[in-house]
Amino acid sequence: MELRELRAFVAVAEERGMSAAARRLHVSQSALSQTVSGLERQLGLKLLIRTNTGVRLTGEGETLLAEARAVIVRHDQAMRTMASLTSPGCGLLRVGIPLELPSDLLRPAMEQVAVTCPDTRVQARHLSSAAQLEALRAGELDVGLLRERPADPDLDTMLVVTEKLGVLLASNVAAELADADGVRLESLRDLEWVSFPRSGSPAWYDEVTSVLRSFGLGLGPEPPENQSLIAEVKLAAVGTGKAFALAPPHWSQPLPESVTWQPLHGHPLVRRTWAAWPTHSRRRDLAAFVTGLPVADL
Repeated sequence: MELRELRAFVAVAEERGMSAAARRLHVSQSALSQTVSGLERQLGLKLLIRTNTGVRLTGEGETLLAEARAVIVRHDQAMRTMASLTSPGCGLLRVGIPLELPSDLLRPAMEQVAVTCPDTRVQARHLSSAAQLEALRAGELDVGLLRERPADPDLDTMLVVTEKLGVLLASNVAAELADADGVRLESLRDLEWVSFPRSGSPAWYDEVTSVLRSFGLGLGPEPPENQSLIAEVKLAAVGTGKAFALAPPHWSQPLPESVTWQPLHGHPLVRRTWAAWPTHSRRRDLAAFVTGLPVADL
C-alpha cells in the first residue's frame, strides 16, 4: 500500500463521501474512486459500502482506518524529525502563488509550518509561472506554485493539484448552449476567449490554445504582457454575452446572477499546479511547507 492510497481512504472515511473527499484532496471524484477501489482489490477486502447518500465503513474498513491514521501520523512525524536535522532555516518563507489557486490548498502547508517552525513568517506573492521561475532561480523565492512543470535540474517539483476546467458564460448564453452534462467546447465558436498573456506561462498557454484550435475555436488578440487575468476582467468580459472564460469548478470568486459556470463535455482542459523549490535547500520550514501540500495524481 502507498501512503497516497491510505490518505485517500482516510479522507473518504472521514468525509463519508467521495465528492467531499475529492474536494478535500483536490482530485477528481473518479480518480479518487479508482484509488479506493484499487486498494480494495489489492487487499481482497470490501472496505466501503457505497450508497446514494455517501459511503459507510465495513468492519474491515474500520480496522484499516485506525491503522492508516497511525501510519500517516508516524510518517508526518518522521518528516518533521528529519526536517529538524537540517539547518534551522526558519524565518521568512517566500511563497509564489498563481491567480485562482484553490482557496484551501495552502492551509495544511501553513499549519505544518506553524507546528515545525513557529517563528517562521510566510510571505505570499501573486506571480505568473514565468515570474516565479525567474524569482526561484534568482533566490528571491523559496517555493513557487507554477502552472507548468519546470525543466530545471536545480529545482525539485511535486504535482499538488489538478483541476478540470469549465467555462464561465453569461447566464442567458449558458441557457442556450448547456445540456445535462455541461457545454460542448465546439459550441463556443462564436464567442471570444478571454485569454491571458502567453509570457506568464508559455507551456500552459500553448496547451490551452492547441485544444481550443482542435475544437475549431478562433483565438482573439493576446492581452498585453503585463495584464493579469483577474476575476473582475473575466466577469466583465463574460457578462457581455460575447465571450467565455475558463475557470475551475470551485472558483474562489462569487459569481453574479448574470454569469454561470458550466463543465465542459469530456473535460478537454485539465490545469495542473506544481510546487517547485531549490533542490539543495535544507530549510526546516520549507520541508514542512512541502510536506503539508497535497500530492495529486497526473
